[in-house]
Amino acid sequence: MSPPRVVALGGGHGLAATLSALRQVTPDVIAVVTVADDGGSSGRLRVELEALPPGDLRMALAALAGEDDWGRTWEALLQHRFGGDGPLAGHAVGNLILAGLTESTGDPVVALDLVARLLGCAGRVLPMSPVPLEICADVDGSAEEVVGQVAVATARGRVTSVRLRPQHPPGCKQAVQAVEDAEWVVFGPGSWFTSVLPHLLVPELRDALHRTSARRLVALNLAPQTGETEGFSPQEYLEVLAEHAPDLRIDVVLADEQMVVDTRALMAAAESVGGRLVLAPLARGDGTPRHDPARLAAAYTQVFGN
Repeated sequence: MSPPRVVALGGGHGLAATLSALRQVTPDVIAVVTVADDGGSSGRLRVELEALPPGDLRMALAALAGEDDWGRTWEALLQHRFGGDGPLAGHAVGNLILAGLTESTGDPVVALDLVARLLGCAGRVLPMSPVPLEICADVDGSAEEVVGQVAVATARGRVTSVRLRPQHPPGCKQAVQAVEDAEWVVFGPGSWFTSVLPHLLVPELRDALHRTSARRLVALNLAPQTGETEGFSPQEYLEVLAEHAPDLRIDVVLADEQMVVDTRALMAAAESVGGRLVLAPLARGDGTPRHDPARLAAAYTQVFGN
């Protein structure tokens, strides 16, 4: 049986964890990455060059980099940040490379494919939209709209809903096609309101997620995120996903067996979005809320084979 065609949606460390696992399962993996970051090096390049924020894209490329000496060397350079207090301080080398290639080629997808070839990546990385986006949110306790990825992620009070600006952004055509051609689409883990849900708010991508014959898997976070999902139970992740995409059917909900306090409630939540619950050991086991790539890969292998 040939390995499955898998598309992973997300951004940041959560998507990197998924990609580190999926590369052990299939060589046919495509990451579709959020482009709404407005902090740090990405935020600076976004403003100065009016470019896609490259940070989450860089992290996805690094997670898929070749495991030989060549790939590891270029991955290390991609992730290296300049020190000091000059104009380059805090910039990741990979962010500058992606920004420069995008400017010189005029196409962010071409730039990503060139860097992927340089790194010997086991897969492909695509932006969810060819234009930079802005996340806007409603937050309990705030009378005003909270604007910007960093502001939303660090907002005081529970985030209740998010939307994008511009309101109807274009989808990356290669990402839309990848979703349509996939056998599995994986959501999460990751920052729920700022990395996972935004993919459902890009109309062309959302429509492709409804059209595709691929099965859809949601990998839940190991712990609530301070600010953004503080106090969330596992089933609340599914509830807010359903609120933002009420007609989207989920086939499998994957959760760490140790994080689930109320299995019956989570099973009911999974069934309410059309899926079945799969529990497995997923955490690193070092006391941190981080997924272990080998354990996550084993869980994906089991799910994809059933």
